[in-house]
Amino acid sequence: MTVSSSMLSRTMFSTIAIYTEFVIGMLVSILIARHLQPAGFGTYSVAVWMVALGVVLANSGTGTAAIKFVAELRGSGDTALIAPTLAYIRRAQHVFLAVVLAIGGAAMLLAGDHVVPELHHGLLTAFLAVSVVVRSQYMLNIGAAKGFENFRVLAVVAGVSAPLTLLMVAVAAWLDAPIEAFLGIFVLSGVVLYLMSRRHVARLIPPSPEGIVLPPELLARVRRHMRLTAVTVSLGFLIGSEIEVLFLKMYASESMAGQFKVAYQLASGATQLVPGVFGAILLPMMANALKQSTEVAAQRFVTSTRYLALLAAPLIAFGMLFSGAIVTVLYGKAYAPAGPVFAACLMGLAITTATQGGSSLLVSADRQTSILKLQIVLVILKLALGIALIKLYGLAGAVYAFWVVSLVYVMVVIRLAIHTCGTSPQWGKLFRIALAAVIAAAVAYPVLHHLPAVAAILTGGLVVSLVYVLLTFAFNCWSQTDIEQMQALHGRLGRRRIPAVDFLLDRARQRA
Repeated sequence: MTVSSSMLSRTMFSTIAIYTEFVIGMLVSILIARHLQPAGFGTYSVAVWMVALGVVLANSGTGTAAIKFVAELRGSGDTALIAPTLAYIRRAQHVFLAVVLAIGGAAMLLAGDHVVPELHHGLLTAFLAVSVVVRSQYMLNIGAAKGFENFRVLAVVAGVSAPLTLLMVAVAAWLDAPIEAFLGIFVLSGVVLYLMSRRHVARLIPPSPEGIVLPPELLARVRRHMRLTAVTVSLGFLIGSEIEVLFLKMYASESMAGQFKVAYQLASGATQLVPGVFGAILLPMMANALKQSTEVAAQRFVTSTRYLALLAAPLIAFGMLFSGAIVTVLYGKAYAPAGPVFAACLMGLAITTATQGGSSLLVSADRQTSILKLQIVLVILKLALGIALIKLYGLAGAVYAFWVVSLVYVMVVIRLAIHTCGTSPQWGKLFRIALAAVIAAAVAYPVLHHLPAVAAILTGGLVVSLVYVLLTFAFNCWSQTDIEQMQALHGRLGRRRIPAVDFLLDRARQRA
């Protein structure tokens, strides 16, 4: 298999997994949110967020270690070391998991009734324990699969587990089930994810000679990576997750917590839907590139930042313009206050997503110490601003805190990445990409006020997409290599080629 066909295969399976999880996951979220209403959905969201926190703490960098070192060992040809390396990483995860369960159990005993008094204490504790165990194991398996750059596993697991979860949630909503039923479905879906991922990943691990021992240098690097990443990933979760849901429930109301959860989840899913197709393969790609040379990694950093910006810009334009209509159509009028929050979260998360090339470069270059310093500052900012601003301004305060932390993160990561590889992003092209998105949104603006909500969303999406694509060619946002690849793909249509597209691509290639 050639490099191009291999990349196409990985991207295709990554696309299938991401789109399946997004579309079906969003349907699941909509059904639960509509059924439980803002207050009930706020309580449910806090319980799920606590599981996510437990999973991150239990994994403590083992997931990224699996991606990084499996990819490195494959790149260097030392495949016999993959099995013992993964076994060591898994043993470390079991230790982290035991500590998390012990601390979590003590925390629930002392403060469980205060944080989520709406749920029975014993039921909540059991829900958290089982969910954290199975989902942390699942995430480690997925990390290993990504290290092998086998995204078919992600597609297969998502293709089975997501529809099954949707079916169970639909039946529960139809039967007017209480919140406890939906928590039970969450546990069952985690079990399915774990069992399927374990079976598929086991087939990928190459055989290893009996009694093989990890080289001391490799073992030291694995330990150092997990030691530093355990802290950075945990802090990163607090920075990047919707911890505002917890603060809103504690200091404002369950209803505001539900509103923020809807907005953040919709924005998070949307930003993963388009840029995530490419972003999902960045870490193993960057780790492999650094093994070749710093110059190769620098080129991939520049290219990936531009690609991610090209993909994220129209999403920001469309989402911010039609945010209110999107939330009302999907979740109902009860969630109308989440519309402006969705617009703000979408822009912040999309800009953050566009820096994935830089963050992947830093992780692959073992710059965890620099990342750790940044994370500590951001966590202090997020906790302090989150609590203070939410107490003062409620839902709006949560948005203010989120934006400050997002902007600081983006600026520092880009600066560190530039310092690491000695190359800056293509600022001129990034500006032209943003300008194309702004103009596309302005052209689509009249649609919002002259059509019903559903028709406006569909028509607006088409207008924004078409105008944006044309403007990116007019503003020379693509490289000559990009356009030549587009010409090759279009050429495969043979007689079905569109003459206007041929003309557009030919002119764009000449200008590039």
